[in-house]
Amino acid sequence: MLLLISLQSLGQSKAEFSKSEVLSDLKFLRESLTDAHYDLFAYTSESEFDAVYQEVKGLIDEDSFNLLETTSIFQRLISAINIGHTGIDFPVQSYLKYGEAGGTLFPLEIAFEYGKPLVRKNFSNNNSITIGSEILSINGASLAAILSKIYPLISAERTYLKNAKIELFSFPRYYWQAFGKEDNFEVKIRSNGKVEKYSLDAVDLIEGYEMKRDDILNAQMKLKFFGPSAYLNPGNFSGDEQKYRQFIDSAFAAINEKDSENLIIDLRNNGGGNDTFSDYLVSYFADQPFKWNSTFTLKTSRFLKDHIRTNKDTTDLYWQAALNHKNGEIYSYEFDEYQPQPKPKRFSGKVLVLVNRQSHSQAAVTAAQVQDYNFGTIVGEETGDYPSLYASIYQYSLPNTGINVNVSKGHIVRVNGSTKEEGVIPDIFIKDHLLDDEDEILEGILTRIDQQQ
Repeated sequence: MLLLISLQSLGQSKAEFSKSEVLSDLKFLRESLTDAHYDLFAYTSESEFDAVYQEVKGLIDEDSFNLLETTSIFQRLISAINIGHTGIDFPVQSYLKYGEAGGTLFPLEIAFEYGKPLVRKNFSNNNSITIGSEILSINGASLAAILSKIYPLISAERTYLKNAKIELFSFPRYYWQAFGKEDNFEVKIRSNGKVEKYSLDAVDLIEGYEMKRDDILNAQMKLKFFGPSAYLNPGNFSGDEQKYRQFIDSAFAAINEKDSENLIIDLRNNGGGNDTFSDYLVSYFADQPFKWNSTFTLKTSRFLKDHIRTNKDTTDLYWQAALNHKNGEIYSYEFDEYQPQPKPKRFSGKVLVLVNRQSHSQAAVTAAQVQDYNFGTIVGEETGDYPSLYASIYQYSLPNTGINVNVSKGHIVRVNGSTKEEGVIPDIFIKDHLLDDEDEILEGILTRIDQQQ
């Protein structure tokens, strides 16, 4: 629910739009993406994108559209470029309005295990549906057919990340966005090799769902000790940077005072953030000067320059560089090497970094940085985000509808220079089953450490 509240603050108020307004904003969306995006056709061809544009344009055939309908239409276009950091967010404003009016939802959350949709949380009144059961169909539609309607609403490089985002924002929410209000569900489920059908009632969106669930992105600053091992969760790499640095300083002082042999850094369920946060963390166990990328390139454009002049500090060297280059030009932006902390303050034992498919953006980039410099061992499962990715996003609003658009103006390449289309691959694989309360990854690595003592 906290994630929804934070996204709602970015919303707008108008809820109904004319056909001409929607068509005008669709055209603006296409032109702005073409002008401002670093590489719009990195993962899809121009002809494929144009075909989706014409298809989406054909959907605008009514006299007026509400905010939810308009958002879904625009998401279909922007998701076609298959870049996770360029997209339109889940329609929080429409969702909360629906909930306040007594809206209801499908009562089962899902997680994807090796491509299979499994029950992660059961909010229905039928306790016989067990966690980990596979959902085969809903109201006669196979899960594959249902997902084919949901996937166009989600920006991602690949299905693995789309599934991770469905887990993150939740299947019941996306099911509502794609199919609208449904009061009853005939669900076919496979459990222990046996297929059964269940009739389930929808649950109240607020009292029956939102008030009972926890967000998957739950990274919080935390320090614990397990025998010879220190466990550190730095939280997201965003927010109050002074407070963050104070926590990191005090955490490593405590870790070194305890003379811990192992340091477990938890980057799971982490939304990412800014390199100034992550580099400060890494400086406490790095044994040489380092960077968080091998190359960082940006594309400037007329659209970006207008955005900078309106919204940014034009005396800042970072934004000055964009203003000083020609429209459409791609240029390198160099970061100085980050220096390790003085040796007495640094941790010198074994470092293990935990990741899962919900290690997003800068969390994945940081894990790759640790891996590429051999600063530590990566433990867990492949991240959903690529560590070499199109990112460095900025946000603008479409002129008629006010819908916010995130666009990638930059390209980041991980420290080792690889641009392979994959997440961070752990050195030690441990599956995070169902993203539930049982912590297979942390428990697994602690057991491994105990066995090596």
